[in-house]
Amino acid sequence: MDNVKFLVASDRAVSVVFGNVISLEVNTKVKMLFQELEKHPIIGVEECLPTYCALMVHYHPEVIRYRELVKELEQRISQMSAVSEEKEVVKEVPVLYGGELGPDLEYCAELENITPEEVIRRHSQHEYYVYMLGFAPGHPYMARFEEPYRFKRRSEPRVNIPARSVVVQLNLSDLIPFDQPCGWNIIGSTPLELYDESKENPFLLNAGDWVKHVPINQSEYDKIRDQVQRGTYQMKTYARR
Repeated sequence: MDNVKFLVASDRAVSVVFGNVISLEVNTKVKMLFQELEKHPIIGVEECLPTYCALMVHYHPEVIRYRELVKELEQRISQMSAVSEEKEVVKEVPVLYGGELGPDLEYCAELENITPEEVIRRHSQHEYYVYMLGFAPGHPYMARFEEPYRFKRRSEPRVNIPARSVVVQLNLSDLIPFDQPCGWNIIGSTPLELYDESKENPFLLNAGDWVKHVPINQSEYDKIRDQVQRGTYQMKTYARR
């Protein structure tokens, strides 16, 4: 592949950069290399972390030196042909929109010159692609490709917003795993936990997943939240068409 760059990220990490735009085409290349290294690991590589446009490769320099690693990565990239034929997965995330847990819903509707119900429809009707996890453990950065909003992030970020908040701007949507700073617009909350360190795979979502937001009411929110806390909730997942 042309125009691939290898950037030194630390004394034991290299960033393999496939482009400088956020797009499915570029992210697919990141995914291809990630899958290749998962199936056929390079001795000395400890972990690979996919991002929007690059794959961060953490390695042990006492096992494999930087130049050797880059040479091996170049060879792997030249041999890549396609992403795995495995079915893409859609995960349904229930969302309670508006009210105290979604204080910016009406504000977003005003910015867009539509009703709050239309803001919800646009957010919940289309599937979102999870490009990457970042900023905090289990924090998914997602985008949809239909009916983007016109508004961007807030001019003044909040110092702290609640965990499980659903935040939006343009065609992007994130789910907030912990109480943390955020400059995006809060339109709702999910009763699900984004990160659970007690599980073998602590992340609710992973890079490459697709997400469908499902509107719920307060009663359903409370019921699901109770099931999550008791460990009995089963997320609905299915193969993407």
